[in-house]
Amino acid sequence: MKTEHAPTIRRTDYQPLAWTVEAVDLYFTLDATATVVRNRMRCRRQGTGPLVLMAEGLERLSLTIDGAPAETVRETDTGLEIDLPDDADEAVVEVVTRCDPSANTELSGLYHSGGGLYTQCEAEGFRRITAYPDRPDVMARFTVTLEADKAAFPVLLSNGNLVDSGDLADGRHFAKWDDPFLKPSYLFALVAADLVVLERRETTRSGREVLLQVWVEDGNLDRAGHAMDSLVHSMRWDEATFGLELDLDRYMIVAVSDFNMGAMENKGLNLFNAKFVLAKPETATDVDYEHIESVVAHEYFHNWTGNRVTCRDWFQLTLKEGLTVFRDQQFSADMLAAAGGESARAVKRIEDVRVLRTAQFPEDAGPMAHPIRPDEYQAIDNFYTATVYEKGAEVIRMLHTLLGAEGFRNGMDLYFSYHDGQAVTCDDFVEAMSEANGVDLDQFMRWYSQRGTPRLRAEGRFDAAARQYTLTLTQVRPDGDAPLHIPVALGLIGPKGADLPLTLAGEAVGTVTTRLVELKDTTTTLVFEGIDAEPVPSLLRGFSAPVILELEEDDRRLAFRMAHDSDPFNRWDAAQRYMLRVILAMSADAAKGELPQVPEPFMSAFGALLHNEKLDPAYRAVALTLPAEAYLLEQMSPADPVALRRALIVLMRHLGERLADSWLGLDTRLAVAGDYRYHPADAGRRALRSLGLRYLCAAGVSQGVERALARATGESHMTDRFGALAALVNSPASAEAAIALADFERRFAKDALVMDKWFAIQAGAWRWIDSAQPALARIEALMGHPAFSLSNPNKIYALFGAYFRANPAEFHRADGAGYRFWADRIRDLNGRNPQVASRMARVLENWRRLTPALQSAAQAQIKALLADKALSADVREVLEKALGDAT
Repeated sequence: MKTEHAPTIRRTDYQPLAWTVEAVDLYFTLDATATVVRNRMRCRRQGTGPLVLMAEGLERLSLTIDGAPAETVRETDTGLEIDLPDDADEAVVEVVTRCDPSANTELSGLYHSGGGLYTQCEAEGFRRITAYPDRPDVMARFTVTLEADKAAFPVLLSNGNLVDSGDLADGRHFAKWDDPFLKPSYLFALVAADLVVLERRETTRSGREVLLQVWVEDGNLDRAGHAMDSLVHSMRWDEATFGLELDLDRYMIVAVSDFNMGAMENKGLNLFNAKFVLAKPETATDVDYEHIESVVAHEYFHNWTGNRVTCRDWFQLTLKEGLTVFRDQQFSADMLAAAGGESARAVKRIEDVRVLRTAQFPEDAGPMAHPIRPDEYQAIDNFYTATVYEKGAEVIRMLHTLLGAEGFRNGMDLYFSYHDGQAVTCDDFVEAMSEANGVDLDQFMRWYSQRGTPRLRAEGRFDAAARQYTLTLTQVRPDGDAPLHIPVALGLIGPKGADLPLTLAGEAVGTVTTRLVELKDTTTTLVFEGIDAEPVPSLLRGFSAPVILELEEDDRRLAFRMAHDSDPFNRWDAAQRYMLRVILAMSADAAKGELPQVPEPFMSAFGALLHNEKLDPAYRAVALTLPAEAYLLEQMSPADPVALRRALIVLMRHLGERLADSWLGLDTRLAVAGDYRYHPADAGRRALRSLGLRYLCAAGVSQGVERALARATGESHMTDRFGALAALVNSPASAEAAIALADFERRFAKDALVMDKWFAIQAGAWRWIDSAQPALARIEALMGHPAFSLSNPNKIYALFGAYFRANPAEFHRADGAGYRFWADRIRDLNGRNPQVASRMARVLENWRRLTPALQSAAQAQIKALLADKALSADVREVLEKALGDAT
């Protein structure tokens, strides 16, 4: 492992390599402990300088140039440099290396997992397989031959189309794969394992028959159907929406138990974390089904937005990720709306924004803040961030909003026509959008270079005599930041709750009730005419831009919008704003040692939303869910996790007690009859019932606790079972929670994915009574459980990640024990898997927002970690940025 400080790589320093690769022929002699790779590359000069090959952790057995031993080879920090004759324009380079997949605990490159061999090459894992110009701008045609023991590795898969296979001597066999499309090395993949397959043949829109395959371990075939259905739906959607077809003869998904990421878009051979493939009603929740559909779609859509057109360099990561997240969000919204109506689409939009506010807004406000296209990095793995993905998707969404669906499609068509088979930049994408629509997007490009979350200040003034409402919008930007191009969708609500026609001064009277304003200047003033009574503004409808809205609204106005705003997103946002205001006030009381009080007007507004039968259950479920603790802590100054938790417990109990009859009635009325099916309408009913159980159990309502225990231990599907278990574990009903946890463990002890839920629910559990066991003691005990493993990222995220991120009151302990535990886990994980360690390290990046006592304790552990000379570059970069100039 590298332990020195990694150099800082800057976007402005990009230079193409002197030599590129046109074609590569790989021959793998596969073995769990000693895999030999013969790599034959046809290279072509494109500049002045040596041939550069990246290599890491490899034993080099031979190296030839045009059949002769290489003469001038220099070892570098990243691999090799080879001087070739100045008059040479082409060269055939062959390098033979050996690696040990069983020793690869980082799960980057070629590694051994569950008896099989798998790869993960994004971002820089291919250099751990063979010596190669491992950069995204080096695109070549790959031919791959895999040879292995047939008994140990009966299935041999790689990218592209299978062109040959057969048996060899000594019980061995081979498979030869050819990928007809140029690709960078990060998209390479191979699988050698004992797997079973679910197959389906489909015909593309142009009439080609293609083979779809989902490969899983034996015993999991009955859990692959939803992933296959999701793949077919993704194919059809991309054909209909963007005219994009599957380009290979086959498309494969492989479920892997040990995987650092969620999934990987390797060309034609997508490797997935098993949690995003395997599902059946007994083991997967509605949320699991939703995530599988979304992730399958995401990786499939990458075939064009990431594979056929890829990134010139890793600074352009959002070019493929932000765009593809937007595409998978649109796909999921369309799928949900087709089955559950437009309300389901609104719920999807709310959920996407909730993720953005919970994960990305804090990132924008912390030491790891960066533009969606970063300017520099030390470890690229640290920049697979919410900013690149979620904020990147919001930037693409703004283009879609500004250009319209047809204009956006025209831009996509032009983008592919210009850049198919190329490695390009974010500028190339926006220029295609600009050219296709005849619009100037130069100012819009600032979204790619400015970091931080913009603030939009809104001020309204009503002139009754003139029948005018004046709305002033101001961009609040840091000093030196130029104004952005911000689309602001807005409406005005009349005193009776109906939207008003929006007619600007000087316009003919119209009927439009939602307008899109393109805010380009620092300040813009809009004057609406024909307004007879003071309206209530509804701004950023549909969350038309990823900004923080600064708008003065009293409790009465928020309650009014909760009841009447026609925009479903803004209606939800009004509820969130009201909840935030109440919770922060209650937290302030708790911090002073006072008993927090719940305001009656808030209870009335909350109850009105709960009882509004015109709203779908799914919508009411998201609207009545309290903001995430992580988001609430970001709004506190200083952040006091313990005071916040006390306030939340009081509020949860109050909402459960006061509305007990309503929650119980809904629980009965919304029961879904018949066998489980994954459907938005059913999922919405189940979500609202589970939310009701959370409030009822929090309040200790006996009927609620009884129903939760029956559901958690009965013969129900996983959605109801886990929702009831969560309600019991996060309540004062400790005896019932213990019974439910034991029953869950008994049923699913041998199911690794389901046990992840069991670990996570306990790691994130609140302490409702002072005598309850602290979470840290529970987690230390669970580390010794037979189902837990430090070598599996899912287990680490489930137990440690849930404790660090989802249980702030328990993690941010006054005695600093949580921080010491965190530091010990980082040290351990750093030696095993630096990527996972760096993700866990980011938990304390915003330590400066905490109370002074907590700041001191957190800072001490960060400093202690940084003193460790064995720290990986991934972890060191995170901690150094977190510490900053603090001494």
